[in-house]
Amino acid sequence: MENRSMPSFSGDKAPVSFSMNPGKLFYALKENIHRAIVGKDDVIELLLISLLCRGHVLLEDVPGVGKTTLASALARSVQCSFKRIQFTPDVTPSDVTGYTMVNMKTGETEFRPGAVMSQIVLADEINRTSPKTQSALLEVMEEGQVTVDGTTYPLPRPFIVLATQNPVDFVGTYPLPEAQMDRFMMKISIGYPSVEEEMDLLERYTSPSTPLKRLGTVCDASEILALQDQVGTVYSSPEARSYVSQITAATRKHPALSLGASPRGAIALLRAAQASALLGGRDYVLPDDIRRMVRPVLGHRLLLTPEARMKNITSEQVLAGIMQNVAVPGGRKK
Repeated sequence: MENRSMPSFSGDKAPVSFSMNPGKLFYALKENIHRAIVGKDDVIELLLISLLCRGHVLLEDVPGVGKTTLASALARSVQCSFKRIQFTPDVTPSDVTGYTMVNMKTGETEFRPGAVMSQIVLADEINRTSPKTQSALLEVMEEGQVTVDGTTYPLPRPFIVLATQNPVDFVGTYPLPEAQMDRFMMKISIGYPSVEEEMDLLERYTSPSTPLKRLGTVCDASEILALQDQVGTVYSSPEARSYVSQITAATRKHPALSLGASPRGAIALLRAAQASALLGGRDYVLPDDIRRMVRPVLGHRLLLTPEARMKNITSEQVLAGIMQNVAVPGGRKK
């Protein structure tokens, strides 16, 4: 990618080599998911950006707004293997990662893969399972592999965990620890639809065949892998990297926060900005790419002090203040 001028993407849905045209594949995936999800352009874009960054997503919202439908729509749009884990208190780590057992016929041990051995994994209501089972995902999400009885098994690629949780349920739930939250590239909230969107939703989902069942495949795993590799080629200047570092450093010194963004969070922020630039038709990062990704990438990594919580201060408010005070490359503030 040497030409840094803005290419023109027509949005044509005819079969093309999507791996050579990020904008066209991005548009096709969005349109396909929109057949099952009404509106929510920003949510779908963030989900696809995470996929291209090899990042995992936590979908947190009230029940019934389409978290599971969104994850299923992505899985149907990409020709990848898909498994859903319905987390409950009795789910064990071996249900997730797999286990070894003795074959009674041969007398040899065999590995039985768990539900996580898939390219797209929906971890439904992840906060309803025990911390021990939640921790089974730590290696999976960071290393892209599982270790069972001393043997390591690589996961198929591309690989993404889409986890859901309801923020209003407290009975029978186990809050995700900071180490687990930090492994999610983004936390996304879907929100309620508008009146017009809900009317469209009612029409679509009261027909004999729901839109989700009619979704077709847009691309295959090889095209997603090609785009993931292409994200890393997007140029980030020293000024852009400095901007990211100043933002994350500010979270670590903020008086309202007891825990700021980690270096993993800084890497995720810059990588998300690279994907945003790529899908915008550029092979270089702009400050606006970084600013756009700050809230979904960093918001869930911050831990407020007890005093800040008593004052009803939110992590979003803290980030907004930081973004106003950190100078944008070029010597200006916003």
